Parts: sequence; structure tokens; C-alpha cells
Amino acid sequence: MAAGGGGEGVAASLSEERALFDRELEAVGSRAQWEEVRLRWLGKKRGRVRQHLQTLRDLEGEGRKVWGREVNELKRHVEAALARREAAVKALEASASSLAVDVTLPGRRPAVGALHPVSIVTQEIVEIFTAMGYSVAEGPEIEDDYHNFGALNFPPDHPARDTQDTFFIAGGRLLRTHTSPVQIRTMLEREAPPIRIICPGRVYRNDNDLRHSPMFHQVECLVVDKGVTLGHLKGTLEAFVRKLFRPDTGVRLRPSFFPFTEPSAEVDITCPFCSGGGCRTCSETGWMEILGAGMVDPRVLAGCGIDPAVYSGFAFGLGLDRVAMIRFDIPNIRLLFDNDQRLVGQVRG
Repeated sequence: MAAGGGGEGVAASLSEERALFDRELEAVGSRAQWEEVRLRWLGKKRGRVRQHLQTLRDLEGEGRKVWGREVNELKRHVEAALARREAAVKALEASASSLAVDVTLPGRRPAVGALHPVSIVTQEIVEIFTAMGYSVAEGPEIEDDYHNFGALNFPPDHPARDTQDTFFIAGGRLLRTHTSPVQIRTMLEREAPPIRIICPGRVYRNDNDLRHSPMFHQVECLVVDKGVTLGHLKGTLEAFVRKLFRPDTGVRLRPSFFPFTEPSAEVDITCPFCSGGGCRTCSETGWMEILGAGMVDPRVLAGCGIDPAVYSGFAFGLGLDRVAMIRFDIPNIRLLFDNDQRLVGQVRG
């Protein structure tokens, strides 16, 4: 590192030193590496800039002046470059620190999922009926007029066939308005009774308010066998609702009309909120309508190739969304379809 005699030699020598420093500084990526470069170049005892300054004692005249000026310029360059690099290293380390994981902190619990209220009710109902010897049947959600209306004894001018109630699509197809078409398909596919099925699934109707949704969920039950009576229907309903709600739940049948059952009935249960004592939910009556039921109309059986003189059956259906609203005290059916995780969290809790 001895100084050269001429100005050009001095400039060339310190230019190489400056280039060497720049290469070393460029490779710095941490505070420790920065400190090593600083000591190597600006250290008070063995720093390279310090050693260059010490060679001034061996020079005289113009050579001493030129060498001193060039070394001081190198020193200023080193100091300025080190200051800029120090700021960059601090910023880099601060950014890395903000992303670092503090292993001393307690771990974050993963989000725990929960079943939707409708899924909970559906599973419970399926378990109740499978324990009673029923099987689960499914069918398409896009249906034709025959399976959705015609085979179920709906007259051609029935209001349900109107666009105000039913979603029709191209090609004479429609979105099923109930899960009853699954009953028709099952009876047509089976060679002969006995038949004991439940049919859970999504259904669609052109309706939308606080208690109705264009898409909702139903489950229907169908039993066809020899000697099936209205008493079997009532006994099945009592066993079902007392398992689903409370063991002391009362059941009441009120005469009604459905195209595919005869006789037909609306089925009420004692209000789950007041146990029949009367409250705002049940309009002080002590009863709450829960489902529709009846004996399968002989014309429906005959249309499916089942002799109504030999076989009889019953059917009933209920809205799963309504059951979920009752079970979990949900005031608005839209809450079931809002994808708000607080709803399922509340049900889980």
C-alpha cells in the first residue's frame, strides 16, 4: 500500500482501493457485516484509510500534498457510503423484525368450523328415520311437469303451475317445488312395496319474505305397504316429533287438502317455546303448525303402477328451515342464507 511517486500513480492506486471498498460494501446484508467493513476501512489502528494516511510521513513536497488530498477524498467516500449502507441495513432489519414470529407468544387457535343449523336438523331427522327402518332417497332438482305435478294429481289449472309460484326453465323443465317427485320416482322404480323412504333436499318456489325464501329445504316421508292406516301415520308423527323436539310434545291433526293425499291434514305440535301454555310465538294458542300429511291418494298409487286395492300408504313433509328456526330461535329465514359465521358459531356454542 505504499504511495507512488507521481500523481497518476497515486490516483490509480486509490482508485483500486475505492473499487475494492465498493465491492465489499455491496455484499453487506446485516449489521454485523457492516461493522466488519467499517472496522476494516475506518478502524483507528488497522483501518486501510488509517494506513494510507500514515504513509504521509514518508513523503515530501508535492507528492505528500497529492497523496494527502486523495486519501482524504477516499475517506470521505468511505464514510458517506457507510452511512448510506447503515440506513439501508437498519430498514431491512426493521422490516424483517416486523415479520418475525415471536415464539414466546401463545399460539393462535385455528378457526373451528361448525355445521349449519339446517345441516344439523337434517342429520338429526335422517338419524331418527333410519333408526326406524327408513332409507334415504334422492332425486334431481330440475324436474319435469309430470313428476312434479301430473303424477301427484295436480289439476292442469292448479295455482302451483303458475309462474307466480314456480320457476320454469327452457325446454318445459322447472325447478322442483317440493321433494314429492322423489316419492313418484321411487314408486315407479320399485317393483312392488313395501316402501319406507325419506327424501331430504333443496326445493324452489317464487316466494321471498321474512319466513320464506326462493330456495329452501324440505324432507318428506313416504310409506307404502299392505294395511297402512291413518293410525300408523299419527303414531309415526308422534314418535318423530317427540324425538326431534321434546318427549312430552303433543300432536294435533287438522283436516286439510293436498292434491296427492286423501284424507289430508295439517299437523300441529305443542309450542316448543311455551310448552302449550300460550305465547307470542304461537299467537297464544299453545300450538304451532309444523307439517302437512295425509294418506296417499289411490290415484297417485295407481299412476305409479301400485294397486290401491292391495296397498295403501301415507306421506308427510316439513320444511327443514322452519324446524331450524324453531330449534335455534332464529327470527328471520334470511339469516340462514347470509353466510354469517356468527350464526353457526352461536349454534355451536
